[in-house]
Amino acid sequence: MRRVRGKLLYSVAMFVILGIICGVLSFEYLDEQELAGIDSQVKDRPAGVVSIVIKVQERTLEVYSDDQLHKTYRIAVGKSKTPTPIGEWNVVWKSYDWGTGFGTRWMGLNVPWGIYGIHGTNKPWSIGQFSSHGCIRMRNKDVEELFEWVPIGTPVRIEGRKIKISRNLKYQMTGSDVARLQLKLKELGYFGERSDGIFGIYTEQVVKNFQAEHGLEANGIVDKQMLELLGL
Repeated sequence: MRRVRGKLLYSVAMFVILGIICGVLSFEYLDEQELAGIDSQVKDRPAGVVSIVIKVQERTLEVYSDDQLHKTYRIAVGKSKTPTPIGEWNVVWKSYDWGTGFGTRWMGLNVPWGIYGIHGTNKPWSIGQFSSHGCIRMRNKDVEELFEWVPIGTPVRIEGRKIKISRNLKYQMTGSDVARLQLKLKELGYFGERSDGIFGIYTEQVVKNFQAEHGLEANGIVDKQMLELLGL
């Protein structure tokens, strides 16, 4: 009787274990094939000049060819505590198998306050989620395709959540809040360069011009009064 009961318990345990393994594998496969994929899209290489737009809220990466939308991929982006940096960047280096957890390809961005890039993943079920430490994750087969299309220097615009600016901004500061300021000034027609998150001489002069036009002290420091005027 004990032997029969032992065999029964062993069979049940093995059944549960196999069920869990199959469930995990099935989930990964379905997520990889269905949840993360966007079907019915082109597979041809872009014929024109390539640029990229990453939309954090939508968790999508858009590839443009001569400013015309060519293809869209689903991606994973940064968690709220480790957000993906908004701004206008460039791909500055490319690598195969950059490190554990980064999938099969890596495309580094020139964000001045950290190491951020577009890369593959060994966690395909995370695609479509806010789950990274700030990088942009893609399915390996997607990043492998994109890797071949993207030359060094490719512009990458990251559009994201509206960042609350909680500090005065001034010369030599860096950060996503600086990039947010630059994007707003560009939207209003004041800023004509790349929103790179660096409060340099050009940004300072633009701020002074804005302040002078709006009756503020033209000191180049973005304080609460100017932020309120900008709607930030």
